[in-house]
Amino acid sequence: RPVEISLFFVSQTAHTAPYRAALVTMHSSYLLAAVAAASIPFSAAFVPTTPSLATRAAPSLSLSPSRAPLSALRMADDDKAPVGAAAEKYSKGMAHPEAVLGDGDIRKILPHRYPFLLVDKVLEYVPGEMAVAVKCISSNEPQFTGHFPDRPIMPGVLQIEAMAQVGGIVALQPPMAEPGQDFFFGGVDNVKWRRPLVPGDVLVMEMRVSAFKKRFGICKMQGKGYVDGNIAVEGDFTFALAKGDKKE
Repeated sequence: RPVEISLFFVSQTAHTAPYRAALVTMHSSYLLAAVAAASIPFSAAFVPTTPSLATRAAPSLSLSPSRAPLSALRMADDDKAPVGAAAEKYSKGMAHPEAVLGDGDIRKILPHRYPFLLVDKVLEYVPGEMAVAVKCISSNEPQFTGHFPDRPIMPGVLQIEAMAQVGGIVALQPPMAEPGQDFFFGGVDNVKWRRPLVPGDVLVMEMRVSAFKKRFGICKMQGKGYVDGNIAVEGDFTFALAKGDKKE
């Protein structure tokens, strides 16, 4: 292959013998250094040296026995089950009874709207007596941006509010409420929170009328909320029914 040779001449210094060095640069896979000897003697101590470069073979693309291709991964012992079988199994375990009041029905009864409507559906309802309803807690609810960013927990006051709305579904319908009456939160006692509620939990609430004085529009209810069959929140509620000021 063509070789380019560059010669460098070093003149005589004050305390050394003159010498001439020639550096040979080869355009190939090797770099060689050589010193051309001059006719004038010189000391070997001043001969510039160039470290040799070891020849490096290109890495092999073939797989060694220890790097054999991975065999196909098995996802589960029952990976031959039809698609949807696993989802169906879990869905049956999470299924709720058919709703007696859906979202549209709830909106006709309660004045609350997003983001403060905290009842998703009603599973059981006895006019003037009780109701069982569901609140599905989702991670995209606005309260979780601040309560808390790194550990979302449904605030206890919102759990109480959700139960109060279930009470409103009972109180705002006959035979308790009269046409044009509004529903107000009067008080809550003996509240106990048994466990934190987090996204993914399904809060099943029951509100039952314990006393009702129609003349004064005062209604008392007892409420309990459950998650996975375990008590999560409970309390005694007082509500007031009164004529609302509605503008024509």
